[in-house]
Amino acid sequence: MAIKTVGVLGCGLMGSGIAQVSAAAGYKTIVREVNDAALQAGLSRIKKFLADGVAKGKVTDEAQAKTLANLTGTTNPADLKECDIVIEAIVENLDEKRALYEAIEAVIRPDAILASNTSSLCITELAATTKRPDRFGGIHFFNPVPLMKLVEVIRSLTTSEQTAEVLKAFATSLGKEPISAPDRPGFIVNRLLVPYLLDAIREYERGLGTIEDIDNGMKLGCGHPMGPFTLLDFVGLDTTYYIANIMFDEFKEERFAPPPLLKRMVLAGYHGRKTKRGFYTY
Repeated sequence: MAIKTVGVLGCGLMGSGIAQVSAAAGYKTIVREVNDAALQAGLSRIKKFLADGVAKGKVTDEAQAKTLANLTGTTNPADLKECDIVIEAIVENLDEKRALYEAIEAVIRPDAILASNTSSLCITELAATTKRPDRFGGIHFFNPVPLMKLVEVIRSLTTSEQTAEVLKAFATSLGKEPISAPDRPGFIVNRLLVPYLLDAIREYERGLGTIEDIDNGMKLGCGHPMGPFTLLDFVGLDTTYYIANIMFDEFKEERFAPPPLLKRMVLAGYHGRKTKRGFYTY
């Protein structure tokens, strides 16, 4: 299947990044948001990222112009009718995703592929809410999308081999490195990463060391680009808490259970960089 036109549902942090790399790769890209304010905010994020790249000499003027020329924003689902693939990148809520899939399937072609950028929800369950479970799969990008090379491609019980191969080839065409991940909570990366982050919080609660010392220990001792608490603030404490709860509900293993401190920080609104307060203050 030749992909020429890409649709992206949601122009938030992840959706705008997916739209940007798709347009930069030469695809006609249409990103859809629920209202014009959200759409303009997302498009402005893309323009700022490109402009900053030009200012730093990392993006050429030609590449910036090409990306923006390939990019269109809309609030009307009908504008995605000619898309060959539509990637959903909205809030991690099954009911909202199901409602959006219904609206999109009413307008896109029967042979179009529908994919989700979910980081935690079951791909088989999402596929079952659609009329094209064989042409539905997971394609999990990482933040920030334009910079992170990895993409997890998740095949559900109903995803066809052809669909999985198209998703891998599409990821490669964006300059990404796709890996095949199982349809299990956390896939590969979060399945290994989340317990590590939760353990860091638990050990901090037990007095293992200061936040700064634990972060420096993992950076300087293990060569990690950032320590667990810096990473938690970057990913979002609320996001980590949400994923951990899904994984704990599935496996019922203590290592996936959110520590009390994480729960209380989320309840207090300390979600990390995006709220200017997490384990660090920004």
